[in-house]
Amino acid sequence: MKALIIDDEELARAVVREHLAAHPDVEVAAECANGFEAIKAAAQIQPDLIFLDIQMPKLDGFEVLELLEAEGKRPAVVFVTAYDQHAMRAFEAHAVDYLLKPFSKDRFDGALAKARALQSALPSTAPAAPAVTAAELATSARQGKPLERIVVKDGPKVTVVHLDRLDWVQAQDDYVLLRTEGKNLLKQQTLASLEAQLDPNRFIRIHRSYILNLDRLVRVEQDTKEHRDAILRDGARLPVSRAGYQRLRELWEGA
Repeated sequence: MKALIIDDEELARAVVREHLAAHPDVEVAAECANGFEAIKAAAQIQPDLIFLDIQMPKLDGFEVLELLEAEGKRPAVVFVTAYDQHAMRAFEAHAVDYLLKPFSKDRFDGALAKARALQSALPSTAPAAPAVTAAELATSARQGKPLERIVVKDGPKVTVVHLDRLDWVQAQDDYVLLRTEGKNLLKQQTLASLEAQLDPNRFIRIHRSYILNLDRLVRVEQDTKEHRDAILRDGARLPVSRAGYQRLRELWEGA
């Protein structure tokens, strides 16, 4: 098996590397200190197994998995982290195992044995998508806290969109178009699933196809009895449905 070790702590990577040294059938193909390095390395080496920390700078472990899924790849995953509150959610994501730092050699060998068994059981064709996606796992792990940023992969490029820079979102079939800083970015996700992750006091579904950052709203204009537009700071106009207008009114009246 080809293994990829992803952890921002050098000592933590060294511990995993040391334990793997006792298993000649496993090659440490690469080590990465952050999520951006991990995405690039995974594309190059196509690992069979990744040892993945959850809390990391730049991109966390869940975001790394989400980007790998966007590429149609999901290697076997062993979470290696100090954050035990994520343990059950990691298993729900169909991770091979979960190692809570610090862990013993026996515990590590047990996780590796599970990875070997999984690889032996896999057919030659690509495995099916996990029942729980990385995005759903990340939502669960936040325990009700709204999303703070969105990661988007376009070919080799990864863009992190902080929500204070997000103007609006439009549904486009199984994708969402994110408008941020004068640019359009496409992400494979439904509008409903993204809406569930956003702060409802900041982002409002104003139309079946649009979510608006309220900070960008200047006014709502009514052209006809049935048609309204949201006018944004940059002059953009977005349609407002009757239900969307009612949501805006409720928010304004409750402010």
